[in-house]
Amino acid sequence: MDYVIRAVRAEEWARAKELRLVALRDPAAPVAFLETYEHALAKPDVFWQERTAGAAAGERSRQFVAEAPDGQWAGTVSVLVERSAGEPGFGEAAEVDQAHLVGVFVRPGHRGRGVVDALFREAIDWAWSLAGPPLERVRLYVHETNARAEASYRRIGFVPTGRTLPMEGDPTSLELEFEIRR
Repeated sequence: MDYVIRAVRAEEWARAKELRLVALRDPAAPVAFLETYEHALAKPDVFWQERTAGAAAGERSRQFVAEAPDGQWAGTVSVLVERSAGEPGFGEAAEVDQAHLVGVFVRPGHRGRGVVDALFREAIDWAWSLAGPPLERVRLYVHETNARAEASYRRIGFVPTGRTLPMEGDPTSLELEFEIRR
């Protein structure tokens, strides 16, 4: 694989914004993301600058990108650190110190080339390397109808926990929790 997997840099906020907007226009976006294209597009540049700077600093989150040989960002994943003594994360307060993978996206032309696997290896390795109390697990959620994403996560080693959350805006639709433990 000729992709470079690396953490985003603060000054790359415009590229991070562009990739997020592309992701939100993907046909899977309604079940893959909690945000709409229109909502993200309306955010001011300062939002994207602050979000990217925070993801570059890597104190409570880190965004990784896959850079293709031609320089295009082929994909991304973000890691949120959720401490049991901290603020509630997605869904509910963390019972254990953990990381949460979010914002997973690979451009269609780069799918099936190992990009998501490489992004996840980097994200998970970063989570395990954090100072402080060690994280016990890395989790993510996948919509019950997103079979392609679920198959990728299972292949990487994630297993279902049995926990579910109703999809925001559609309580009849479920998000399934998956995890990897040390």
